[in-house]
Amino acid sequence: MGYHKRLRIVSGILKDKGSFVKTTLSTKRHKASTRRVILRATTHGSSVPPSDHRIAAVIGLGHGSRFTACTCIQAVMDRLHRTKDSSVALKCLYTIHNIINKGSFILKDQLAVYPSSGGRNFLNLSTFRDGSDSETCDMSAWVRWYAGILEQNMMVSRILGYHLNSPRSKNEIIGFLNSDLLKELDVLVNFADHLGNVPADSLYLQRKSLVHEIVRLVSEDYRSVQREIFVRVTELGARMASLSWSECTEFLSCINRFEGCKDRIAVLLVNRNRNDDLWGLIKETNANLVAAIEKKENKGKMVVVATADNESNNLTRFSQLFRLAPSGRWVEF
Repeated sequence: MGYHKRLRIVSGILKDKGSFVKTTLSTKRHKASTRRVILRATTHGSSVPPSDHRIAAVIGLGHGSRFTACTCIQAVMDRLHRTKDSSVALKCLYTIHNIINKGSFILKDQLAVYPSSGGRNFLNLSTFRDGSDSETCDMSAWVRWYAGILEQNMMVSRILGYHLNSPRSKNEIIGFLNSDLLKELDVLVNFADHLGNVPADSLYLQRKSLVHEIVRLVSEDYRSVQREIFVRVTELGARMASLSWSECTEFLSCINRFEGCKDRIAVLLVNRNRNDDLWGLIKETNANLVAAIEKKENKGKMVVVATADNESNNLTRFSQLFRLAPSGRWVEF
């Protein structure tokens, strides 16, 4: 380990100690104790994920009052947006991910602000960069990617109306409108599309336990996304005959985008979450959609030709019954 790296780690540890002292001296005891829980879960100095009992302590804050839950989310967001350390940022995002997966309704509710609304909980780390050295630059790419994954996760939850780890019964979507199912399919494919944008040039960082654990959690989310996509593709496929031309083309666009993610996602997950049944369904549905769209287009052309022929026949019949008089008016023969 180089001198500058050791110095940076020591500096980070001292910052954490200073933050602990500050919370200890704070007159706002309740907020201070909550912030100490977040500090312990997101310390400087290592690329090891927060321990289970540290995460459990954070999750436990959601079993109290709404004020405590709000303070918890505020503390982790403040920590995330103020740090310039890539490891601390990843630990904050990892903590948020665990809140999404395991947190109480109150904690999740505090994270429910739609990302694009610009609310306090908007992660907005697209410009994050820790330029301390080449490795932290690569880690920064993972911070940006992981933040995007969590934003997509929250958007999926908002559109579906429930979190990925608490799926709706398959029978519940039967009564959904085609437009609703297509909207849900679109946001699910968006998740897969962003997943495929993994920093491929720095996959070596998976040897770090923190990054490895992050990939494991994201892999679990993707498994849930695959399940939700399968259900909607199956239902829309069963309705194909009744879909309009525009609905068929929108459906095909989603299918094609999802197929385009497959190889990019495989770079990260390799043989995990292969789900051959899903990809078999996607391939079959794609072929059926292409045939259905072609059939609808041909049918549309026949209607246009028939309409043109009908108008031509009407014009011929009219000219047989009437003639144009010198006065400029049509009169019967």
